[in-house]
This record gives sequence, structure tokens and C-alpha cells, in this order.
Amino acid sequence: MADSTPHLHHGSMTPPEPNDLYLSPPPWDIGRPQPAFLALAAAGAVRGRVLDVGCGTGEHTLMAAGLGLDATGVDLASRALRAAEAKARDRGRTARFLHHDARQLADLQEPFDTVLDCGLFHIFDDDDRTAYIAGLRSVVRPGGRYFMLGFSDRQPGEWGRVRKLTRDEIEASFADGWRIDSIEPATIDITTDPDGIRAWLVAITRI
Repeated sequence: MADSTPHLHHGSMTPPEPNDLYLSPPPWDIGRPQPAFLALAAAGAVRGRVLDVGCGTGEHTLMAAGLGLDATGVDLASRALRAAEAKARDRGRTARFLHHDARQLADLQEPFDTVLDCGLFHIFDDDDRTAYIAGLRSVVRPGGRYFMLGFSDRQPGEWGRVRKLTRDEIEASFADGWRIDSIEPATIDITTDPDGIRAWLVAITRI
């Protein structure tokens, strides 16, 4: 799900080390792509060179690779990246997985047409959001698209470091240099609750 996302447990505000998240499968590591992103792929919205930020064990990177696309996943959890590489080998898919901080995307010095973000944006504080979005602007080609699946303010309860997102803050965060195409209610599937997590699916175009 993300570079340094905490376990989806109520309470603790101290983020664990990224690798600690994958000592056992975290709730968001469902062994398949999220339905919301599968629907994007089926609609032909995932295209060109694809970057999966906070890729975890690689399901969305491998989804893009399965479409025949040039797919790269980045994460800080090396344990998750090793699992992603093993999946790629097992499934016969070609994808690249990099140990890289998503707040420093400009350092990749590569252009992408599509960026997928499942559960990363919602863990960042204000400063990290600013750095992340600046990095996105540097790697997304004009006309390229960013798709984000993040916790919604409609989700009850406290969820550690996760900052539940409102429409207004999403719109404010991407007010400069982006066009917000849609912000739609969605679900993040998790292994610990059949109802999943209430989320927003956000589609944004770099202008």
C-alpha cells in the first residue's frame, strides 16, 4: 500500500519502519489489484509508461505489466519489493521495482504517462504532501494522469497515521498545475473487513 503506511489498526501514531509492515501480510495486501484500479485498467485509463508509487508487493505494477505496459513500482519496504519481484517471476511478467522514496520522485528523472497511488497520499503530513506533489509534477508528462485511492472522511474511527481525505483538501492540494477530472466514492479492499475501507478514487490530469 505505501512507503511507510502503518498497519490499519486503531491507535498508534508512531509509524513503523517500512519493512516491519511486511513481516506478516498487512490488511491491504490482498494478493490482487484493488477493484477500483482494475476498473480503470478495463476502461483503458491506465496507459503508456506507468509508475506505481508506494507499490508494496506490486499488484498494481503487475496489473499494468499484464496490459503490456512499461511498469515501474517504487517503495521503501525492501521486503515488499522482494515479494513483488518474486510475483513478477512467478507470473512471467516484466516489471521494474525500485527502492525509492516517493517524496523524491524528481530524482527518478524519468517521464510517466500514468501514476497509480493506492494508499500513499493519505499518510503524508502537509510538508510531505507538498514534496510529493512537486515530485509528481516533475515526472508526469503534460496530459498524463494520476489516479489516487485514499481513505475518505466518510470512514469512521481513527486509523493511526492515516489522514482521512476530504474533497476540499484534495482539490486544494492539486489546485496548481493539475485538472481534477473526478473524485468518486470507492472502496479499498482489506483482508480484515469484508466491507473494506471507504475511500475516494481521484482522477487528475497534469496540465
